[in-house]
Amino acid sequence: MTDLTDLGVAAIRDGFRRGDFSAREVAGAFNSAVEKARGLNAFVIETPEHALAAADAADQARASGDLKPLSGVPLGIKDLFATMGYQTTAGSHMLGGFEPVYESTVSGNLFAAGAGMLGKLNMDEFAMGSSNETSYYGNVVSPWRRSDGGNAPLTPGGSSGGSAAAVAARIAPGVTGTDTGGSIRQPAAFAGITGIKPTYGRCSRYGMVAFASSLDQAGPMAQDVRDCAIMLEAMAGFDPKDSTSLELPVPQWEANLAADVRGKRIGIPKEYRIEGVPEEIDRVWDQGIEWMREAGAEIVEVSLPHTRYALPTYYIIAPAEASSNLARYDGVKYGLREQPDNASLADMYNATRAAGFGAEVKRRIMIGTYVLSAGFYDAYFNQAQKVRALIARDFHNVWSECDLLLTPTAPSAAFALGEKSDDPIAMYLNDVFAVPASLAGLPAMSVPAGLNDQGLPLGLQIIGKPLDEQGVLNAGLAFEERAGFKARPEAWW
Repeated sequence: MTDLTDLGVAAIRDGFRRGDFSAREVAGAFNSAVEKARGLNAFVIETPEHALAAADAADQARASGDLKPLSGVPLGIKDLFATMGYQTTAGSHMLGGFEPVYESTVSGNLFAAGAGMLGKLNMDEFAMGSSNETSYYGNVVSPWRRSDGGNAPLTPGGSSGGSAAAVAARIAPGVTGTDTGGSIRQPAAFAGITGIKPTYGRCSRYGMVAFASSLDQAGPMAQDVRDCAIMLEAMAGFDPKDSTSLELPVPQWEANLAADVRGKRIGIPKEYRIEGVPEEIDRVWDQGIEWMREAGAEIVEVSLPHTRYALPTYYIIAPAEASSNLARYDGVKYGLREQPDNASLADMYNATRAAGFGAEVKRRIMIGTYVLSAGFYDAYFNQAQKVRALIARDFHNVWSECDLLLTPTAPSAAFALGEKSDDPIAMYLNDVFAVPASLAGLPAMSVPAGLNDQGLPLGLQIIGKPLDEQGVLNAGLAFEERAGFKARPEAWW
Protein backbone atom coordinates (compact mmCIF):
# COMPACT_ATOMS: atom_id res chain seq x y z
CA MET A 1 0.00 0.00 0.00
CA THR A 2 1.22 3.51 -0.78
CA ASP A 3 2.30 5.49 2.26
CA LEU A 4 -0.63 7.73 3.13
CA THR A 5 1.63 10.78 3.38
CA ASP A 6 2.63 10.33 -0.27
CA LEU A 7 -0.94 11.07 -1.32
CA GLY A 8 -2.15 14.49 -2.42
CA VAL A 9 -5.48 16.18 -1.79
CA ALA A 10 -7.42 14.46 -4.59
CA ALA A 11 -5.98 11.02 -3.82
CA ILE A 12 -6.84 11.31 -0.13
CA ARG A 13 -10.33 12.60 -0.83
CA ASP A 14 -11.10 9.89 -3.38
CA GLY A 15 -9.43 7.04 -1.47
CA PHE A 16 -11.30 7.98 1.68
CA ARG A 17 -14.62 8.03 -0.19
CA ARG A 18 -13.89 4.57 -1.64
CA GLY A 19 -13.18 3.24 1.83
CA ASP A 20 -9.50 2.50 1.18
CA PHE A 21 -8.63 4.02 4.55
CA SER A 22 -10.23 6.02 7.33
CA ALA A 23 -9.82 9.74 7.83
CA ARG A 24 -8.35 9.05 11.27
CA GLU A 25 -5.65 6.90 9.68
CA VAL A 26 -4.77 9.78 7.34
CA ALA A 27 -4.70 12.36 10.11
CA GLY A 28 -2.60 10.10 12.30
CA ALA A 29 -0.09 9.48 9.52
CA PHE A 30 0.35 13.19 8.81
CA ASN A 31 0.48 14.11 12.49
CA SER A 32 3.34 11.64 12.90
CA ALA A 33 5.08 12.99 9.80
CA VAL A 34 4.84 16.56 11.12
CA GLU A 35 6.35 15.47 14.41
CA LYS A 36 9.25 13.66 12.72
CA ALA A 37 10.02 16.61 10.45
CA ARG A 38 10.47 19.23 13.17
CA GLY A 39 14.03 19.76 11.91
CA LEU A 40 12.54 21.66 8.97
CA ASN A 41 10.91 24.18 11.35
CA ALA A 42 7.96 24.33 8.95
CA PHE A 43 5.33 24.70 11.68
CA VAL A 44 5.08 27.40 14.34
CA ILE A 45 2.54 25.32 16.25
CA GLU A 46 1.19 21.81 15.67
CA THR A 47 -2.53 21.08 16.09
CA PRO A 48 -2.91 17.29 15.94
CA GLU A 49 -6.13 17.44 17.95
CA HIS A 50 -7.79 19.63 15.29
CA ALA A 51 -6.80 17.23 12.52
CA LEU A 52 -8.08 14.22 14.50
CA ALA A 53 -11.38 15.89 15.43
CA ALA A 54 -12.05 16.74 11.78
CA ALA A 55 -11.07 13.19 10.82
CA ASP A 56 -13.53 11.67 13.31
CA ALA A 57 -16.26 13.94 11.94
CA ALA A 58 -15.37 12.81 8.41
CA ASP A 59 -15.52 9.13 9.36
CA GLN A 60 -18.96 9.66 10.87
CA ALA A 61 -20.08 11.60 7.80
CA ARG A 62 -18.97 8.77 5.52
CA ALA A 63 -21.02 6.33 7.55
CA SER A 64 -24.07 8.58 7.24
CA GLY A 65 -23.44 9.52 3.60
CA ASP A 66 -23.06 13.22 4.40
CA LEU A 67 -19.59 13.90 3.05
CA LYS A 68 -18.20 17.35 2.35
CA PRO A 69 -15.79 18.36 -0.46
CA LEU A 70 -12.66 18.03 1.70
CA SER A 71 -13.80 15.39 4.19
CA GLY A 72 -10.81 13.33 5.28
CA VAL A 73 -8.17 15.83 4.10
CA PRO A 74 -5.86 17.44 6.69
CA LEU A 75 -4.18 20.71 5.68
CA GLY A 76 -1.51 23.13 6.88
CA ILE A 77 -2.59 26.74 7.44
CA LYS A 78 -0.12 29.58 6.97
CA ASP A 79 0.28 31.51 10.19
CA LEU A 80 -1.07 34.66 8.51
CA PHE A 81 -4.66 33.37 8.79
CA ALA A 82 -6.54 33.99 12.02
CA THR A 83 -7.62 30.66 13.51
CA MET A 84 -10.08 30.93 16.36
CA GLY A 85 -8.58 29.67 19.61
CA TYR A 86 -5.22 28.85 18.03
CA GLN A 87 -2.15 31.06 18.14
CA THR A 88 -1.78 33.34 15.11
CA THR A 89 1.52 35.23 15.00
CA ALA A 90 2.25 36.21 11.38
CA GLY A 91 5.78 35.03 12.14
CA SER A 92 6.29 37.98 14.50
CA HIS A 93 7.21 38.50 18.14
CA MET A 94 4.64 41.31 18.05
CA LEU A 95 1.80 38.76 17.97
CA GLY A 96 3.35 36.10 20.15
CA GLY A 97 0.62 34.25 22.05
CA PHE A 98 -2.23 36.01 20.23
CA GLU A 99 -5.25 33.70 19.98
CA PRO A 100 -8.02 35.21 17.82
CA VAL A 101 -11.65 34.99 18.89
CA TYR A 102 -12.67 34.86 15.23
CA GLU A 103 -11.83 32.74 12.18
CA SER A 104 -10.45 33.98 8.88
CA THR A 105 -12.86 33.45 6.02
CA VAL A 106 -10.40 31.31 4.04
CA SER A 107 -9.60 28.90 6.88
CA GLY A 108 -13.26 28.89 7.88
CA ASN A 109 -14.26 27.94 4.34
CA LEU A 110 -11.77 25.07 4.33
CA PHE A 111 -12.94 23.77 7.70
CA ALA A 112 -16.57 24.08 6.60
CA ALA A 113 -15.62 21.95 3.59
CA GLY A 114 -14.48 19.21 5.99
CA ALA A 115 -10.72 19.81 6.18
CA GLY A 116 -8.73 19.46 9.37
CA MET A 117 -5.71 21.51 10.46
CA LEU A 118 -2.30 19.95 11.06
CA GLY A 119 -0.84 23.20 12.39
CA LYS A 120 0.14 26.78 11.66
CA LEU A 121 2.93 27.13 9.11
CA ASN A 122 6.04 29.23 9.61
CA MET A 123 6.53 32.29 7.41
CA ASP A 124 8.52 35.47 6.96
CA GLU A 125 7.47 38.07 9.52
CA PHE A 126 4.24 39.75 8.39
CA ALA A 127 4.87 38.07 4.99
CA MET A 128 7.85 40.36 4.37
CA GLY A 129 10.63 38.28 2.84
CA SER A 130 11.65 35.97 0.03
CA SER A 131 13.57 33.33 1.97
CA ASN A 132 11.71 32.68 5.25
CA GLU A 133 14.68 34.07 7.18
CA THR A 134 12.79 36.97 8.78
CA SER A 135 10.51 34.82 10.94
CA TYR A 136 10.82 35.45 14.68
CA TYR A 137 10.48 31.67 15.10
CA GLY A 138 13.56 30.85 13.06
CA ASN A 139 14.03 30.13 9.39
CA VAL A 140 12.39 27.20 7.66
CA VAL A 141 14.85 24.80 6.04
CA SER A 142 14.09 23.44 2.58
CA PRO A 143 13.83 19.65 2.40
CA TRP A 144 15.90 19.85 -0.81
CA ARG A 145 19.70 19.53 -0.93
CA ARG A 146 22.09 20.13 -3.79
CA SER A 147 23.19 16.95 -5.55
CA ASP A 148 26.80 18.14 -5.98
CA GLY A 149 27.74 17.14 -2.46
CA GLY A 150 27.25 20.58 -1.00
CA ASN A 151 25.31 20.29 2.23
CA ALA A 152 24.41 23.95 2.79
CA PRO A 153 20.86 24.31 4.08
CA LEU A 154 18.70 25.96 1.43
CA THR A 155 15.82 28.41 1.58
CA PRO A 156 12.32 27.12 0.78
CA GLY A 157 11.49 30.60 -0.51
CA GLY A 158 9.19 33.10 1.11
CA SER A 159 7.09 34.36 2.57
CA SER A 160 5.14 31.07 2.37
CA GLY A 161 8.28 29.04 3.08
CA GLY A 162 6.76 26.80 5.72
CA SER A 163 3.87 26.06 3.38
CA ALA A 164 6.18 25.11 0.51
CA ALA A 165 8.47 22.98 2.68
CA ALA A 166 5.52 21.10 4.21
CA VAL A 167 4.14 20.01 0.84
CA ALA A 168 7.57 19.18 -0.62
CA ALA A 169 8.46 17.08 2.43
CA ARG A 170 5.07 15.31 2.29
CA ILE A 171 4.11 16.35 5.80
CA ALA A 172 0.95 18.08 4.50
CA PRO A 173 -0.98 17.18 1.33
CA GLY A 174 -2.04 20.79 0.75
CA VAL A 175 -1.55 24.14 2.43
CA THR A 176 -2.68 27.73 2.31
CA GLY A 177 -0.32 30.47 1.20
CA THR A 178 -0.56 34.17 0.59
CA ASP A 179 0.88 36.14 -2.29
CA THR A 180 1.64 39.87 -2.16
CA GLY A 181 4.47 39.99 -4.69
CA GLY A 182 5.15 36.32 -5.39
CA SER A 183 4.99 34.65 -1.99
CA ILE A 184 3.04 31.65 -3.26
CA ARG A 185 4.71 31.27 -6.63
CA GLN A 186 8.38 31.77 -5.74
CA PRO A 187 8.44 29.23 -2.86
CA ALA A 188 6.43 26.81 -4.98
CA ALA A 189 9.14 27.04 -7.65
CA PHE A 190 11.94 26.59 -5.10
CA ALA A 191 10.25 23.55 -3.51
CA GLY A 192 9.15 21.75 -6.69
CA ILE A 193 5.42 22.05 -5.98
CA THR A 194 2.46 23.89 -7.52
CA GLY A 195 0.88 27.09 -6.23
CA ILE A 196 -1.66 29.54 -7.63
CA LYS A 197 -2.42 33.16 -6.80
CA PRO A 198 -5.97 33.80 -7.99
CA THR A 199 -7.35 37.09 -9.29
CA TYR A 200 -7.28 39.78 -6.59
CA GLY A 201 -10.58 39.54 -4.72
CA ARG A 202 -11.33 35.86 -5.43
CA CYS A 203 -10.42 34.90 -1.85
CA SER A 204 -11.48 36.98 1.12
CA ARG A 205 -8.84 38.86 3.06
CA TYR A 206 -10.97 38.88 6.22
CA GLY A 207 -8.93 37.47 9.09
CA MET A 208 -5.72 37.49 7.04
CA VAL A 209 -3.09 39.62 8.79
CA ALA A 210 -2.54 42.56 6.45
CA PHE A 211 0.74 43.44 4.76
CA ALA A 212 -0.22 45.44 1.64
CA SER A 213 -3.99 45.50 1.30
CA SER A 214 -4.19 46.24 -2.44
CA LEU A 215 -1.89 43.31 -3.21
CA ASP A 216 -2.43 40.57 -0.60
CA GLN A 217 -4.26 37.51 -1.91
CA ALA A 218 -4.69 33.99 -0.52
CA GLY A 219 -4.17 30.88 -2.60
CA PRO A 220 -3.45 27.14 -2.34
CA MET A 221 -0.15 25.26 -2.62
CA ALA A 222 -0.14 21.52 -3.27
CA GLN A 223 1.53 18.67 -5.13
CA ASP A 224 -0.16 19.30 -8.46
CA VAL A 225 -2.62 21.39 -10.47
CA ARG A 226 -5.72 19.32 -9.66
CA ASP A 227 -5.07 19.59 -5.94
CA CYS A 228 -4.75 23.37 -6.27
CA ALA A 229 -8.05 23.52 -8.19
CA ILE A 230 -9.82 21.52 -5.46
CA MET A 231 -8.48 23.70 -2.67
CA LEU A 232 -9.09 27.00 -4.47
CA GLU A 233 -12.72 26.03 -5.04
CA ALA A 234 -13.14 25.58 -1.29
CA MET A 235 -11.23 28.74 -0.35
CA ALA A 236 -12.80 31.23 -2.76
CA GLY A 237 -16.11 33.07 -2.65
CA PHE A 238 -17.73 36.40 -1.94
CA ASP A 239 -17.41 37.72 1.58
CA PRO A 240 -19.38 40.80 2.70
CA LYS A 241 -16.81 41.29 5.49
CA ASP A 242 -14.14 42.15 2.88
CA SER A 243 -14.79 45.27 0.79
CA THR A 244 -12.39 44.01 -1.91
CA SER A 245 -14.11 40.63 -2.24
CA LEU A 246 -15.57 39.92 -5.69
CA GLU A 247 -19.30 39.23 -5.65
CA LEU A 248 -19.14 36.40 -8.16
CA PRO A 249 -20.04 32.70 -8.07
CA VAL A 250 -17.18 30.27 -7.56
CA PRO A 251 -16.54 28.33 -10.80
CA GLN A 252 -16.22 24.54 -10.83
CA TRP A 253 -12.51 24.63 -11.51
CA GLU A 254 -11.86 20.94 -10.89
CA ALA A 255 -14.82 19.65 -12.91
CA ASN A 256 -13.81 21.86 -15.85
CA LEU A 257 -10.12 20.99 -15.67
CA ALA A 258 -8.85 19.93 -19.10
CA ALA A 259 -5.28 19.65 -20.38
CA ASP A 260 -6.14 21.17 -23.73
CA VAL A 261 -4.35 24.26 -25.00
CA ARG A 262 -4.94 23.62 -28.70
CA GLY A 263 -5.56 26.92 -30.42
CA LYS A 264 -4.57 28.94 -27.38
CA ARG A 265 -2.13 31.77 -27.95
CA ILE A 266 0.61 31.78 -25.34
CA GLY A 267 2.59 34.98 -25.11
CA ILE A 268 6.29 35.13 -24.34
CA PRO A 269 7.08 38.63 -23.02
CA LYS A 270 10.45 39.74 -24.33
CA GLU A 271 11.06 41.95 -21.29
CA TYR A 272 11.34 38.83 -19.11
CA ARG A 273 14.61 37.93 -20.88
CA ILE A 274 16.75 39.65 -18.26
CA GLU A 275 20.50 40.05 -18.46
CA GLY A 276 22.34 38.26 -15.68
CA VAL A 277 19.74 35.55 -15.13
CA PRO A 278 21.40 32.10 -15.04
CA GLU A 279 21.41 30.22 -18.34
CA GLU A 280 19.48 27.36 -16.72
CA ILE A 281 16.46 29.64 -16.30
CA ASP A 282 16.33 30.51 -19.99
CA ARG A 283 16.94 26.86 -20.86
CA VAL A 284 13.99 25.57 -18.85
CA TRP A 285 11.84 28.42 -20.17
CA ASP A 286 12.68 27.47 -23.75
CA GLN A 287 11.84 23.85 -22.94
CA GLY A 288 8.49 24.95 -21.53
CA ILE A 289 7.75 26.95 -24.65
CA GLU A 290 8.46 23.89 -26.76
CA TRP A 291 6.14 21.73 -24.61
CA MET A 292 3.32 24.22 -25.07
CA ARG A 293 3.93 24.30 -28.81
CA GLU A 294 3.82 20.49 -28.92
CA ALA A 295 0.54 20.62 -26.98
CA GLY A 296 -1.02 22.63 -29.80
CA ALA A 297 -0.63 26.18 -28.52
CA GLU A 298 0.44 29.03 -30.74
CA ILE A 299 3.52 30.77 -29.35
CA VAL A 300 3.69 34.53 -29.88
CA GLU A 301 6.26 37.06 -28.71
CA VAL A 302 4.66 39.98 -26.87
CA SER A 303 5.83 43.13 -25.15
CA LEU A 304 5.07 44.45 -21.67
CA PRO A 305 7.10 47.65 -21.89
CA HIS A 306 6.66 48.86 -18.31
CA THR A 307 7.75 45.55 -16.77
CA ARG A 308 11.19 46.95 -15.95
CA TYR A 309 9.56 49.42 -13.55
CA ALA A 310 7.52 46.78 -11.70
CA LEU A 311 10.00 45.97 -8.95
CA PRO A 312 10.72 49.56 -7.84
CA THR A 313 7.00 50.32 -8.11
CA TYR A 314 6.18 47.38 -5.85
CA TYR A 315 8.83 48.34 -3.30
CA ILE A 316 7.24 51.77 -2.96
CA ILE A 317 3.58 50.74 -2.84
CA ALA A 318 3.91 47.63 -0.65
CA PRO A 319 5.99 49.30 2.13
CA ALA A 320 3.70 52.34 2.04
CA GLU A 321 0.65 50.16 2.66
CA ALA A 322 2.58 48.15 5.25
CA SER A 323 3.54 51.25 7.22
CA SER A 324 -0.15 52.12 7.45
CA ASN A 325 -1.36 48.60 8.25
CA LEU A 326 1.27 47.95 10.91
CA ALA A 327 0.53 51.19 12.75
CA ARG A 328 -2.15 49.24 14.67
CA TYR A 329 0.51 47.27 16.58
CA ASP A 330 1.11 49.64 19.47
CA GLY A 331 0.87 47.41 22.55
CA VAL A 332 -2.55 48.70 23.55
CA LYS A 333 -5.22 46.23 22.40
CA TYR A 334 -3.43 42.92 21.77
CA GLY A 335 -0.06 41.32 21.20
CA LEU A 336 3.21 42.37 22.76
CA ARG A 337 3.42 45.25 25.25
CA GLU A 338 6.74 46.64 26.46
CA GLN A 339 6.17 49.21 29.18
CA PRO A 340 9.26 50.56 30.95
CA ASP A 341 8.82 51.87 34.49
CA ASN A 342 7.30 55.34 34.66
CA ALA A 343 7.05 55.38 30.85
CA SER A 344 4.74 57.67 28.94
CA LEU A 345 2.31 56.38 26.34
CA ALA A 346 4.74 57.40 23.59
CA ASP A 347 7.56 55.55 25.37
CA MET A 348 5.38 52.44 25.55
CA TYR A 349 4.64 52.68 21.81
CA ASN A 350 8.31 53.06 20.99
CA ALA A 351 9.46 50.25 23.26
CA THR A 352 6.76 47.86 22.02
CA ARG A 353 7.42 48.45 18.34
CA ALA A 354 11.20 48.33 18.79
CA ALA A 355 11.00 44.97 20.53
CA GLY A 356 8.11 43.51 18.53
CA PHE A 357 9.23 44.07 14.94
CA GLY A 358 12.21 42.46 13.24
CA ALA A 359 14.79 44.24 11.10
CA GLU A 360 13.10 43.65 7.72
CA VAL A 361 9.71 44.82 8.97
CA LYS A 362 11.31 47.94 10.45
CA ARG A 363 13.08 48.59 7.16
CA ARG A 364 9.85 48.43 5.18
CA ILE A 365 7.94 50.55 7.69
CA MET A 366 10.62 53.23 7.39
CA ILE A 367 10.60 53.08 3.59
CA GLY A 368 6.81 53.26 3.56
CA THR A 369 6.63 56.13 6.02
CA TYR A 370 9.22 58.02 3.98
CA VAL A 371 7.41 57.69 0.65
CA LEU A 372 4.13 58.77 2.28
CA SER A 373 5.61 61.76 4.07
CA ALA A 374 4.95 65.39 3.18
CA GLY A 375 7.22 66.45 0.35
CA PHE A 376 7.77 62.92 -0.94
CA TYR A 377 4.20 61.61 -1.40
CA ASP A 378 3.85 63.08 -4.89
CA ALA A 379 7.41 62.26 -5.90
CA TYR A 380 7.26 58.60 -4.89
CA PHE A 381 3.89 57.13 -3.92
CA ASN A 382 1.77 58.99 -6.48
CA GLN A 383 4.29 58.27 -9.22
CA ALA A 384 4.35 54.59 -8.27
CA GLN A 385 0.56 54.42 -8.47
CA LYS A 386 0.69 55.92 -11.96
CA VAL A 387 3.31 53.40 -13.09
CA ARG A 388 1.24 50.59 -11.56
CA ALA A 389 -1.65 51.71 -13.78
CA LEU A 390 0.66 51.58 -16.81
CA ILE A 391 1.80 48.06 -15.90
CA ALA A 392 -1.84 46.95 -15.61
CA ARG A 393 -2.60 48.61 -18.96
CA ASP A 394 0.27 46.69 -20.58
CA PHE A 395 -1.37 43.43 -19.53
CA HIS A 396 -4.79 44.66 -20.67
CA ASN A 397 -3.38 45.49 -24.10
CA VAL A 398 -1.50 42.23 -24.50
CA TRP A 399 -4.66 40.11 -24.16
CA SER A 400 -5.61 41.14 -27.70
CA GLU A 401 -2.52 39.23 -28.85
CA CYS A 402 -2.57 36.18 -26.58
CA ASP A 403 -4.67 34.22 -24.09
CA LEU A 404 -1.99 33.39 -21.50
CA LEU A 405 1.61 34.27 -20.70
CA LEU A 406 4.44 31.86 -19.93
CA THR A 407 7.45 33.14 -17.99
CA PRO A 408 9.99 31.95 -15.42
CA THR A 409 8.73 32.04 -11.85
CA ALA A 410 11.99 33.04 -10.15
CA PRO A 411 15.40 34.20 -11.42
CA SER A 412 17.24 31.27 -9.83
CA ALA A 413 16.85 27.98 -8.03
CA ALA A 414 16.80 27.94 -4.23
CA PHE A 415 19.85 29.60 -2.69
CA ALA A 416 21.62 28.89 0.59
CA LEU A 417 20.27 30.32 3.81
CA GLY A 418 22.26 33.42 4.68
CA GLU A 419 23.52 33.86 1.13
CA LYS A 420 21.51 37.02 0.44
CA SER A 421 20.32 38.13 3.86
CA ASP A 422 22.92 40.93 4.07
CA ASP A 423 21.91 42.37 0.69
CA PRO A 424 18.26 43.53 0.65
CA ILE A 425 18.41 44.50 -3.03
CA ALA A 426 19.60 41.03 -4.08
CA MET A 427 16.82 39.54 -1.95
CA TYR A 428 14.17 41.80 -3.47
CA LEU A 429 15.26 40.77 -6.98
CA ASN A 430 13.84 37.30 -6.27
CA ASP A 431 10.41 38.78 -7.01
CA VAL A 432 11.31 40.26 -10.39
CA PHE A 433 9.18 37.83 -12.44
CA ALA A 434 6.31 37.54 -9.95
CA VAL A 435 5.61 41.17 -9.04
CA PRO A 436 4.06 42.39 -12.33
CA ALA A 437 1.08 40.02 -12.13
CA SER A 438 0.54 41.03 -8.50
CA LEU A 439 0.49 44.73 -9.33
CA ALA A 440 -2.12 44.00 -12.01
CA GLY A 441 -4.17 41.66 -9.77
CA LEU A 442 -3.97 38.80 -12.27
CA PRO A 443 -4.23 35.03 -11.69
CA ALA A 444 -0.84 33.33 -11.93
CA MET A 445 0.53 29.95 -10.97
CA SER A 446 3.89 28.23 -10.76
CA VAL A 447 4.29 24.67 -12.04
CA PRO A 448 7.45 22.55 -11.61
CA ALA A 449 9.40 22.36 -14.87
CA GLY A 450 12.44 20.26 -14.01
CA LEU A 451 15.69 20.17 -12.07
CA ASN A 452 18.83 22.21 -12.57
CA ASP A 453 22.35 20.79 -12.75
CA GLN A 454 22.51 20.67 -8.94
CA GLY A 455 19.29 18.69 -8.69
CA LEU A 456 17.14 21.59 -7.47
CA PRO A 457 13.63 22.37 -8.76
CA LEU A 458 12.89 25.11 -11.28
CA GLY A 459 9.39 26.42 -11.94
CA LEU A 460 7.65 28.23 -14.76
CA GLN A 461 4.81 30.70 -14.33
CA ILE A 462 1.52 30.88 -16.22
CA ILE A 463 -0.29 34.24 -16.07
CA GLY A 464 -3.90 34.67 -17.17
CA LYS A 465 -6.53 37.30 -17.81
CA PRO A 466 -8.56 38.63 -14.87
CA LEU A 467 -10.88 35.90 -13.53
CA ASP A 468 -9.47 33.29 -15.93
CA GLU A 469 -8.26 30.89 -13.27
CA GLN A 470 -9.70 28.10 -15.41
CA GLY A 471 -7.45 28.99 -18.34
CA VAL A 472 -4.43 29.15 -16.05
CA LEU A 473 -5.26 25.82 -14.41
CA ASN A 474 -5.90 24.10 -17.75
CA ALA A 475 -2.62 25.34 -19.21
CA GLY A 476 -0.92 24.32 -15.98
CA LEU A 477 -2.30 20.80 -16.32
CA ALA A 478 -1.15 20.57 -19.94
CA PHE A 479 2.28 21.77 -18.88
CA GLU A 480 2.38 19.41 -15.90
CA GLU A 481 1.60 16.39 -18.07
CA ARG A 482 4.44 17.21 -20.46
CA ALA A 483 6.98 18.12 -17.81
CA GLY A 484 6.28 14.86 -15.96
CA PHE A 485 7.91 16.24 -12.83
CA LYS A 486 8.06 13.46 -10.21
CA ALA A 487 11.22 14.41 -8.33
CA ARG A 488 11.04 14.82 -4.59
CA PRO A 489 13.66 15.45 -1.93
CA GLU A 490 15.30 12.55 -0.16
CA ALA A 491 14.31 12.55 3.50
CA TRP A 492 17.22 13.67 5.67
CA TRP A 493 15.24 15.21 8.47
